[in-house]
Amino acid sequence: MNAFQPLRVETATTPESAPALSECVARAVRRYLAHSGKDCAQDLYRLVLADVEAPMLRETLRHTDGNLTRAAELLGITRATLRKKMAEHRLG
Repeated sequence: MNAFQPLRVETATTPESAPALSECVARAVRRYLAHSGKDCAQDLYRLVLADVEAPMLRETLRHTDGNLTRAAELLGITRATLRKKMAEHRLG
């Protein structure tokens, strides 16, 4: 039986007790909104995606030792899309 397993974020704790990626994002967004008050960005969606996408790409590339084909496969995108996103985030 294949049960859904949420992504886990690497922490100093054991992998079983690490918070799911969605929990980490939720905490970060709550913290951002709480600290920003009424001055928060009007384009929060774009801001969060940009902040998450670059490190996700970077870590996936590190995991695959820079193999773009394998990184694209892991990400579920084409190699061309990966190269475009790398250029957008000034990676590699």
